[in-house]
Amino acid sequence: MCKIYNSIGSLTTVKSHLHRHRIFDFKSLNEVISFQKDYSIYRQQIVSSHEQTILQEENDLSIAISTFDSALKEEKINITSALLDEIDWFKKRMSNLQKSTQKNIIKKIVSIIKVLIYKYKIRFLEYKLDSKINLALSKLAIIQTLQYNRHQYIASHFLDAVNESCRIPLMELDRKKWLIDQVNTSILGALGEQKVEHELKSLSDEYFLINDFTLTLRSPIYFPQEKSYIKSIQIDHILVAPSGIFLIETKNWSTESMNNLSLYSPVQQIRRSSFVTFKLINEAIENNMLQLNRHHWGNRKIPIKNLIALTNSKPNEEFDFVKILLVKELVGYINYFKPIFSNSETQRMSEYLVDLNIHH
Repeated sequence: MCKIYNSIGSLTTVKSHLHRHRIFDFKSLNEVISFQKDYSIYRQQIVSSHEQTILQEENDLSIAISTFDSALKEEKINITSALLDEIDWFKKRMSNLQKSTQKNIIKKIVSIIKVLIYKYKIRFLEYKLDSKINLALSKLAIIQTLQYNRHQYIASHFLDAVNESCRIPLMELDRKKWLIDQVNTSILGALGEQKVEHELKSLSDEYFLINDFTLTLRSPIYFPQEKSYIKSIQIDHILVAPSGIFLIETKNWSTESMNNLSLYSPVQQIRRSSFVTFKLINEAIENNMLQLNRHHWGNRKIPIKNLIALTNSKPNEEFDFVKILLVKELVGYINYFKPIFSNSETQRMSEYLVDLNIHH
């Protein structure tokens, strides 16, 4: 299997976009595509789930309301009993103090004061018994009213209750869909680039695949064909092979897209990239940076071939200096060319390009 450098460019774009917006749900491109496809199903699942939740809430409230009166009575008995026990405790403490025969004058005075305090507390508790019971039960009464009102609301406005319940998860789902749709072009591009990578993986370990080869040039290179300067290039894939270097631009385009005059020509795009790559490779050969085995006739040429890989269909036309292929035709076309470089030479070429990719 050929050695692969870098992640697929469009896939990196998709991941960065989603992570920047705090979306970490997806582990693969297929999961993202499945989400887009099944979005309406996920939406209905959320609504159905919350319908069941509201129905269960209504049932629970019905049970709670029907048993609340008896529970309220039981709680009143418990609170009354606790307050009476407290009064009884003070009475017993007071009785014990009254029975005590203290000879020490100070202790006797303290006992008299305590008895007076206990009498006051007993009178206060007896006087406030009903208000204390009502105060303790008032919170339960509020809960009872809230439960009754909520039950009535669900019964008469069921759909509104469901919509309120699922509003936040639906908003998050819609936000996720909206953000994914923003990078739909990159998703389609990543799908095509994954197909190319999958095809090229079948090549032997004498081949080196560099995904998302991106260069920002320190000094712009003049491109005579367009009479302009090239400041940067981006190539979907560079395959360094024993037969030379293959620049591969991938397009996951439909027939309609190929006929769309507003889309930039991939032929022109790859020719720009090829011109820059040719310049850089020849500069490296002249400076012996690739350490290729020399021929006694002079410096050896590294063939650079420009390929456009299409996933669905391809035009019938042929183009100068660029070969148009379907993804499934790539390996057969690459294997057609005879090897002219040793494995060590091929590896040095790939390492040089990877180093360029990192440091430019």
